[in-house]
Amino acid sequence: MNMRIGFGYDLHRLAENRDFIIGGVKIESPLGLLGHSDADVLLHSLIDSLLGAFALNDIGTYFPDTEDTYKDVSSLFLLKQTMKIIPGRVINIDATIVAQSPKMAPYISSMRKNIAQAIGIDISNVSVKATTNEGLGSIGKNEAIACYCVSLCEEVSR
Repeated sequence: MNMRIGFGYDLHRLAENRDFIIGGVKIESPLGLLGHSDADVLLHSLIDSLLGAFALNDIGTYFPDTEDTYKDVSSLFLLKQTMKIIPGRVINIDATIVAQSPKMAPYISSMRKNIAQAIGIDISNVSVKATTNEGLGSIGKNEAIACYCVSLCEEVSR
């Protein structure tokens, strides 16, 4: 087995008049995530970790924010497209959302389910956690949300 590890990170500003979608789950919030697509920081960091595991550049290489095709597109769609790009299978992923608010705990099981279905693994191999920034920086001031993700993959021989 040729095991590969990838790391991803993403951050998006919070803004009015935008949906708050994270892990493919729409959360009621007065602010949403600002970006070209749905700005789902969890799925963007996951996509970067999967591409990174196979040294395939980053999300912008395949889904550039300069293309109208990806304007307001669902990041679950981008994740499914990414699964067609990577030359292997996902063993497990571990993600940490960094957000001052809203609280993520009520939505984490739905996020895990969405991710597991999109990448074709058992939900027990998908870890999503959340933490705050203790009131510090742009995240602590509720101006942005970030996410870190690592993925373990197995390369399929070509």
